[in-house]
Amino acid sequence: MIEVRNLSKTFGESTEVLKDISFRINKNDVVAVLGPSGTGKSTMLRCLNYLCVPTTGTIRIGDVTVDAAHHTKAEVRNLRRQSAMVFQSYNLFKNKTAKENVMEALVTVQKKPKAEAEEIALKFLKKVGMLDRQDFYPSKMSGGQQQRVGIARALAVNPNVLLFDEPTSALDPELVGEVLNTIKQLAEEETTMILVTHEIRFARNVANRILFMDGGRIAADGTPEEIIDAPQNPRLRQFLNFVSK
Repeated sequence: MIEVRNLSKTFGESTEVLKDISFRINKNDVVAVLGPSGTGKSTMLRCLNYLCVPTTGTIRIGDVTVDAAHHTKAEVRNLRRQSAMVFQSYNLFKNKTAKENVMEALVTVQKKPKAEAEEIALKFLKKVGMLDRQDFYPSKMSGGQQQRVGIARALAVNPNVLLFDEPTSALDPELVGEVLNTIKQLAEEETTMILVTHEIRFARNVANRILFMDGGRIAADGTPEEIIDAPQNPRLRQFLNFVSK
């Protein structure tokens, strides 16, 4: 489903955030990306749909490949259609209802008739338990509710892979559970997902594979049992000991 080769990203002249990253992800994989803050996790995720343009490397999602060295706008558009991102800060349109937020990309990007877009929006709002909030504006919803609308919006465009960028980091602790439960439901339905998270226990329970990033590189890659239960990498052990305190 996804193949990343020699991905690097440098900001300015000297700040190298990603350093020659390569990995492959299969259809129906749920991959959690762990690591200390500032190690490039979110940058890597944003490079996958060119919200952040890589300095070097190739990215393939589905049957679309984009090379950072030479690519066209059409190739980038096609790559972006392969995935959908759920942001840590929700990124909902404040002047649109929950239903209108989910409909927006269906109408403006996919050019679906409004009636069809509305039907799809209601289907996915129901899926994430937000059908009764379809006419609510973001200001009238909790952070957890807004994030579930964000998940419905991502699902509605029928992507090959869902990208979650720390989806619970902006939430009050009591609201985290409702979003994690929604993501867990998607995992059980074998939705292909890449999840950048600090929720170690959740990653252990939901992911079938974990990438540990450190210093802009993938320092460990394996099953939850290998990465969390029996870590071999000294830096990984140090990280897990720190976050478990």
